[in-house]
Amino acid sequence: MNENKPPVEENQSFIAEARREQIIKAAIKTLDEIGYVKTSLSKIAKTAGISTALISYHFSDKSDLMNQLLMKLIESSSTYILTRVQMESTPREKLHVFIESSLAYQGTYPSHNAALLEIIFNARTPENIPYYKLNDEEEDDVILHELREILREGQEKGEFGAFNIHVMANMIQGAIGEYMMVHPNHTQKVDLETYSNELIKIVQKATG
Repeated sequence: MNENKPPVEENQSFIAEARREQIIKAAIKTLDEIGYVKTSLSKIAKTAGISTALISYHFSDKSDLMNQLLMKLIESSSTYILTRVQMESTPREKLHVFIESSLAYQGTYPSHNAALLEIIFNARTPENIPYYKLNDEEEDDVILHELREILREGQEKGEFGAFNIHVMANMIQGAIGEYMMVHPNHTQKVDLETYSNELIKIVQKATG
């Protein structure tokens, strides 16, 4: 008897997690290719090369899958950005890296951003509320909170000038988000690196 062999439950848990990850990746690919409205469990199953019944075993329906996918996408982007920001020491450096890494994530995972936008503008919460109508003040997202804290710390330490933190944070996030939504012709004229560098310069001047 091999004492090092994992228990059956552990093997089953690992297999189930791997299957869920396969489904999540197929859902991202499907959303990126055909959009939320045309996406169905059967089309996700076809992309994944599995049966629709197998997806239904792990997710109750399309809404359940999309809700869990949204949380996973937000967690992925937040981790990517915050890990890099927290390596910096000054508010100015943190703000620079915040903008840079936010845009770099878009360039590194374009299909993730496409899937995220499709869900936000088309899906609804379990309470039937469109995601784009959710009140940030009630359920503040971790990225926007981090940005506000960077700006607040910068003002307290005298690195930044006087401005309304909420207005500045929304402006910066709006400019970052805008690159996700621009027409492909625009991205051909202004590549991601140029957009990132120019935005950092603009924000540096705006924050004083």
